[in-house]
Amino acid sequence: MRGSPGRTLDGVGTLVRLGLAAVWLVSGGLKLADPGQAYLAVQAYEVLPADFVGVVATGLPLVEIVLGLLLALGVLTRASAVVSVLVLVLFVAAVVQAWARGLTIDCGCFGGGGRVAEGETEYPQEIVRDLGFLALAGWLLVRPGTLLSLDGWLRRSRPDVPGDGTHGAHGGTGASGDEGATRKDTEPSGRSGTSRAQATATTADDRQ
Repeated sequence: MRGSPGRTLDGVGTLVRLGLAAVWLVSGGLKLADPGQAYLAVQAYEVLPADFVGVVATGLPLVEIVLGLLLALGVLTRASAVVSVLVLVLFVAAVVQAWARGLTIDCGCFGGGGRVAEGETEYPQEIVRDLGFLALAGWLLVRPGTLLSLDGWLRRSRPDVPGDGTHGAHGGTGASGDEGATRKDTEPSGRSGTSRAQATATTADDRQ
């Protein structure tokens, strides 16, 4: 059974998972609500050919929504964390290159986006915020086990499948206990049978 420190970390992981899920759902939802603005936000980075701007502007919100739903349900948590890390690294890289090139844009991470007046950019804040989200995704990548998740429910319903180590450890302990009990039951009886055989042989010799 998982001890108190493990349960505490599971609780922290649950908050991390739900927090990151909220980030993706809000971000993707705002972009889907205004596809025209999402297009302008992607275009403002000036890194994609014109033919790909519309694809990214349409596909990115869908990816964010899917990630948010998977994390909210707690299913494929580690895989969702991997994709989250990749997307967030791309976000940070996009903002850094825009800053380095002297572009004056809003990142459009939570709706809006596009060009802004000089002096209205918030590149440092946007980078720090995305790094914070990246830390959340990193936690789930290293330790995906959380409470109230479909991942955990599936592991409990299939105890023969190794999970995050909890059920495997428990199962291993149980198996060792059964084997130990079997040995304890078998070995004494074996010794008793040998002792009885020796006693019978000794009696027969005495009678002769």
